[in-house]
Amino acid sequence: MVLRQIAGAWHVALIEPQKETPEPAKTPRKRARAVLGLPKGLVDPGEKPQAAAVREVQEETGVVAEPITKLTDNKYVYVRKWGDGERVFKIVSFYLMRYVSGEIDNLATDMRIEVKRALWVPLDDAPRQLAYSNERKVLGQAQKYVETHMASLT
Repeated sequence: MVLRQIAGAWHVALIEPQKETPEPAKTPRKRARAVLGLPKGLVDPGEKPQAAAVREVQEETGVVAEPITKLTDNKYVYVRKWGDGERVFKIVSFYLMRYVSGEIDNLATDMRIEVKRALWVPLDDAPRQLAYSNERKVLGQAQKYVETHMASLT
């Protein structure tokens, strides 16, 4: 999770993942709300989780960030919707990071397969925009950290 001050307010980098192209609807539907989430991904062989987090942030948002602290690990099980339908146990480690450089949403062309867009969202607005409750909890931890460690973030 990357934080940056913009015009005196804290913002967090969020991504809107690409969705598979749905079949055309037979009846008009209301426009679905964008699914926003925190950048995350897999740890490459030989890579440390913190290094993977920094790399994934850069790949999925276009910004370079430096780690400040580890926030938490989220553990959950999901069923693959492709291939074998196997149950998968997953651990996602979340790190709080400080923005260093780069332009949000300036992604390599091949990343557009995964990420539709990346954007800065005011930290206070982000809980209402995140799609997943576990990520809202992580965001709450980051907000508490900002409140108690503001000087170390700037």
